[in-house]
Amino acid sequence: MSDTEDNNVVPEGWEKRTSRSTGKTYYLNIYTKESQWNCPTSPAQPAGSGGPSQVQCSHLLVKHSGSRRPSSWREENITRSKSEAREILEKYKKQIESGEATLEDLARKYSDCSSAKKGGDLGPFGRGMMQKPFEEASFNLEVGQMSEIVDTDSGLHLILRTK
Repeated sequence: MSDTEDNNVVPEGWEKRTSRSTGKTYYLNIYTKESQWNCPTSPAQPAGSGGPSQVQCSHLLVKHSGSRRPSSWREENITRSKSEAREILEKYKKQIESGEATLEDLARKYSDCSSAKKGGDLGPFGRGMMQKPFEEASFNLEVGQMSEIVDTDSGLHLILRTK
């Protein structure tokens, strides 16, 4: 659990709420009315405020048993734990950073997303089109920069901003 969650400190522009259907806590951006399960790490921004309106990224997804849909084109039933998925992604990250492999090559072979066929390329996307943690990471990267490991309902990702 992060410090933000421990202290119930929600960044400015976000409201902590409880889902009526599941009883789970979620967070609402008071400007855009978008919600997310993970506690936000930065203040909410009004729609269209600052930065590009669109980015293009490639990613490498490693799903785990707790992923929203724990199956992929590679594996019908994904049983690895989240910590095992993180270890796998850490290994890939080291290979990319050392120049041993590219994110594109590793995504083609190992990504649990159907974008693997395109080397992980997701094409251009705007705000509100991806899960919030993925969007936040993507829009905070510079072109050519790779993210740390990003955790979403779909699994764990390495994201490379390409445009």
